[in-house]
Amino acid sequence: MQEVTSTFGLITRVKAGDQEAFTRLFDKYRRRLAVLLHYKMSDQLRIAVEVDDLLQETFLRAFRDIQQFAYRSPGSFLRWLASIADHVVIDAARTQGRLRRDGVMLAFRSRSNPSGPEPRDSHTPSRLMAERQALDGMLARLNTLPSEYRQVILWAKMEGLSTKEMAERLGRSREATALLLHRALKRFRALAKS
Repeated sequence: MQEVTSTFGLITRVKAGDQEAFTRLFDKYRRRLAVLLHYKMSDQLRIAVEVDDLLQETFLRAFRDIQQFAYRSPGSFLRWLASIADHVVIDAARTQGRLRRDGVMLAFRSRSNPSGPEPRDSHTPSRLMAERQALDGMLARLNTLPSEYRQVILWAKMEGLSTKEMAERLGRSREATALLLHRALKRFRALAKS
């Protein structure tokens, strides 16, 4: 049996009604999903909506639908979250499009709308600032990579795709894809040390 701190164990606890387990799942996947959301958003959407708002919405939808999730293998939960994130980004983009046409401002709390509703968050300001700085540093390093390197890192580490799934998307062999990922991660780690 999986230990209770594993994703499987935490999901089992969430399904049984343990809200603390959901908080632990949120903390475990928060940074990876934030990076994934950042790259799924258009430049225009990033101006209008904060990544954190979409992250909150992704986790709210996941919490609402957790009973329908079936754990199949390591990485399946992250792939499920990534598909929810896809829908959240699409919905936010559609909402922004409608609001632009109607001349109405989006109600999310953001730099452009500081009076919008603020989600309940138990993190301290210093912890949030440290998380934000770490996320900004990671995004800066990812942005300096060639797009092909960045894409395989996002697929492997943020969406949890296997080498086989990435190879199919790239139209390459598994070996070539694995080598590409190795080189991308090596360059990414080198940037972290500099």
